[in-house]
Amino acid sequence: MNPVDRRGDSLLRLSEVKKRVGLSTATIYRRVDAGTFPRKVRLRPKSVAWYGSDIDSFIANPFDYKVEID
Repeated sequence: MNPVDRRGDSLLRLSEVKKRVGLSTATIYRRVDAGTFPRKVRLRPKSVAWYGSDIDSFIANPFDYKVEID
């Protein structure tokens, strides 16, 4: 499988993700664990973000969103 080209894709911090999707922190992390929300990207040991394009895909179809398995 070819890796996704992420050049030019923005990284969104949790506060911005929450504003865009209208979900709480707990719900976001619960859905990440269930595979129904985009995977987070670890920036540092205590810092994560999400790719903007992944959040856009979620917003376009939140009820049927599934993480693609590598």
